[in-house]
Amino acid sequence: MVHKRNPFTATFCTAPKALALALCLLAGISLYAQDPKSDAKQDKDIIIFTNGEKLIGRLERSAGAKVVFKSDIAGEVTVDWSKVKEIHSSNKFAVIPKNVKLDRKEEASQFPRGTLSVANQQIQVTPEPGGTPQTVAVGNSAYVVSEPTFQNDILNNPNFFHGWAGAITAGATLVEATQKNQAFSGAVTLLRSIPSVTWLNPRNRTSLNFSTSYGKLTQPNTPTVKTDIYHLDTERDEYFSPRFYAFGAAAFDHNFSQGLDLQQTYGGGIGWTLIKDDNQQFDLKASVNYASQQFQDASGEQNPGEIPNPEQDQNQNLLGSTFTETYNRKLPRNILFNEQISISPAWNNLNAYSGAGAANLSLPVYKRFNITLGAMDTFLNNPPPGFRKNSFQFTSGITYTMP
Repeated sequence: MVHKRNPFTATFCTAPKALALALCLLAGISLYAQDPKSDAKQDKDIIIFTNGEKLIGRLERSAGAKVVFKSDIAGEVTVDWSKVKEIHSSNKFAVIPKNVKLDRKEEASQFPRGTLSVANQQIQVTPEPGGTPQTVAVGNSAYVVSEPTFQNDILNNPNFFHGWAGAITAGATLVEATQKNQAFSGAVTLLRSIPSVTWLNPRNRTSLNFSTSYGKLTQPNTPTVKTDIYHLDTERDEYFSPRFYAFGAAAFDHNFSQGLDLQQTYGGGIGWTLIKDDNQQFDLKASVNYASQQFQDASGEQNPGEIPNPEQDQNQNLLGSTFTETYNRKLPRNILFNEQISISPAWNNLNAYSGAGAANLSLPVYKRFNITLGAMDTFLNNPPPGFRKNSFQFTSGITYTMP
């Protein structure tokens, strides 16, 4: 049987083309994702504390008993409402009362909105100049948010291009001597969370991740050594409580080093955000999947006209599950740490299980540029004869974070 290379693999496994596609995708979404109003000049706000101290800057928000104020001199300051004597602002805000569902637009449209002032633990909101002010006790407010945040993340359904955040990483090695070595690695990570601010209860989340590693080592009178790996996945989460969500996902994998021509995985399940705060998030997920595995022969292509042997056919159609844990941590000096481990048993073929683990560390260098160090190990229990079961990668590169 003559081995035919899958057209999906032939299109996407060439590293320069894959990196170019990733760059174009990121650039396009980045242009649409930027809010043209985000750089609009705002008037200065004033906050006065109970001890008489005063700061000038911008009121960012309040959530529960905390107020966040960004001062021109002191930076971002978080204080309890009990320590606030007065706030004066000519910028527009929305006050969200306690015990309301933010996804009910008919209720959200009735929230007090307008310019804001605070005195005697009372929030006074003036809709328009000359309008009738509305007063909400500090203790009865769940959130105070800016008008743009209220419009984009609560009142309206953002379009597909709003709210994307992400990063692109690229690295390369070139050697020209008796040996010629070319190695490229890259990754694109995109995430869209609605609301886009982490301190509001989430409604949905969409992610798109792509990574590739390509290398070729040649020298005279020696067979060429090749590395060709890529991974693409996407996931959509729909939250039915602040901590629990249902999701659908798809993934595509190619690994020349394991004889895997193409693996397509489709599934869905439930997730649980076990830990979430300003510095970390820990998720657990379980799903039911269908996976189609297409392998290449370790001995190379067979001769034309050769009678195929079904016993040598490694291709699989699998029904199984995936159990995943994901952890993200913000370390001091804006260092970011991310790790993920997944295990995928197949229920119709218990021998065809697989797993993967990945971790990376992102170190700030200059503005939006970071140095990223990453490691990934994939395990495949049923590769063709002649291929190893696991494939380990260590990568380093420069990362650019989207605005």
